[in-house]
Amino acid sequence: MFDMRIVEDNSQEIQYCFPDNNLSCFKDIKPEVEYIVLYVFISLLSVFTVFLNLLVIISISHFKQLHTPTNLLILSLAVADLIVGLIVIPLMGIRFIESCWYFGETFCSLFLFIIFMVVTASLGNLFFISVDRYIAVSDPLRYTVRVTTDKVVFCIFTNWMCCGIYSFIILYNTMFYPETHNRCYGECTVSFKFEHFVTDLIVTFVAPSSVIMSIYVKIFCVAKHQAKVVNSVTGICRSQRKAGKTLGIVVAVFFMCWIPYYIVTLLEGNKSTESVELHVTCWILYMNSCMNPLIYALFYKWFRISAKHIVTLNIFKPSSEYFSIFTEDKL
Repeated sequence: MFDMRIVEDNSQEIQYCFPDNNLSCFKDIKPEVEYIVLYVFISLLSVFTVFLNLLVIISISHFKQLHTPTNLLILSLAVADLIVGLIVIPLMGIRFIESCWYFGETFCSLFLFIIFMVVTASLGNLFFISVDRYIAVSDPLRYTVRVTTDKVVFCIFTNWMCCGIYSFIILYNTMFYPETHNRCYGECTVSFKFEHFVTDLIVTFVAPSSVIMSIYVKIFCVAKHQAKVVNSVTGICRSQRKAGKTLGIVVAVFFMCWIPYYIVTLLEGNKSTESVELHVTCWILYMNSCMNPLIYALFYKWFRISAKHIVTLNIFKPSSEYFSIFTEDKL
C-alpha cells in the first residue's frame, strides 16, 4: 500500500505538454509566484522594446529632417529590434516559462526562421552603419555625393534579402524535416552539429564583427588625425564625429550582449539540456533590442524632440512632418 502511494504521488508530479500525445515533452512545474514574476517581466520587456523602437521608426519615417541615409540604417535596425520585441520576446518568454511550445510545428519553423533572419539582419545593419560612419568621418566634404538615399535603400534591401536566404538555407532541415532531430512533441529548438555551429558562428558573427571593429578603429583614428584640419574647412565635422561615437556605442553594446551567449554556447557544446547560464545570456541578448533607443535618447537631441512630438500627439497637426527637429545637434 505504501509503495502504491509513492507511485501515485510521482505520477501526479510528472506533467506533459500534451497529455494526449505519447511523444509529448515533459513540462517543468514552477511555483506560482515564479510564474507571475516571469510573466510580468516578459510582458514589460516586450512592451518597453516595442514602444521605444516604434518611437524611433515613427520619428525617422514622419519628420522630413530625419530622412537621411544614416537614419535609414537606424530605421532598419529599429525594425529588426521591433520584431524581437513584438514576436521573439513574447514567444520565447512563453516557451521559457511553460517549458513547452504550444504553437505547432509549422509556426515553430517560421519562428526559428524569424529569429535567425532578425539576428543576422541586425549585424548586417551595424556593418553598413559602420561603413557609413567611416565615409562620413574620412571624407565629410564628399559624403553627400558618395552616400545617397538610393544607395542606402539598396544596401538595406540586399541585407534583409541575403539574411533571409542564409537563414532559409541553414534552417532547411529543421524547418522541413523536424522529425530527423529527435525532438519530443512540444519542443521548438534548433539542432545543430557542433561543427555546423562553429561554421555559422564564424560566418555570421566573428567575420562581420571583426570587420566592424576594424572599421571603427579606423574611424576614431581618422577623426582624431583630421579633427583640426576638417574643423578649419567645414562645420559638419563635429556632428559627424559625434554620430560616429554614438553609433560606436550601439555597436559596443551589441557585442557586449552577444559575446557572452556565444561563449556559453561554445563551452556547453552539444548538451541536450539548456543550462541556467544559457538562459541568462539569451535574455541579455534579447534585451539588447530595447537598449538602442535608450542610447539614442541619451546622445541624440533630435530623438528626444521627435519623441516628445509623438507622445504629445503633435504629429497629427497639419504639416507636422516639417517641424524643426534640430537645434544644436544635427546628424
